[in-house]
Amino acid sequence: MACRITELVLDCRDPEALSRWWCEVLDWVELDRDDDGCIEIGPRERGPVPTLVLNRSDDPRRGKLPLHLDVNATDRDQPAELERLLGLGARPVDIGQGEVSWHVLADPEGNEFCLLRSRVDPL
Repeated sequence: MACRITELVLDCRDPEALSRWWCEVLDWVELDRDDDGCIEIGPRERGPVPTLVLNRSDDPRRGKLPLHLDVNATDRDQPAELERLLGLGARPVDIGQGEVSWHVLADPEGNEFCLLRSRVDPL
């Protein structure tokens, strides 16, 4: 028997706004919300994919986190997806990555994530 990652939790100042933003990026939906302001988002069809819980925090950690999200486009090439993400409010981040095949970006609250080059099948 083994464990499985079921949720990733991201502390943020505004779970409402960030959940809308990540739902737009990932084509996900709100799955649940707690009275304390946490919002869980995930694929429309539940499955083995971990969900993302946006946890309200007045003091979310800033700077390079030891864990970040990687995303891949499902229906377009990397340059077109980069344009879409920038249009949604992502911004490029230089962490000293140099010449690489992916783009390091930050969401509206500054949480870093990477847009990888390969395309994957949608869920």
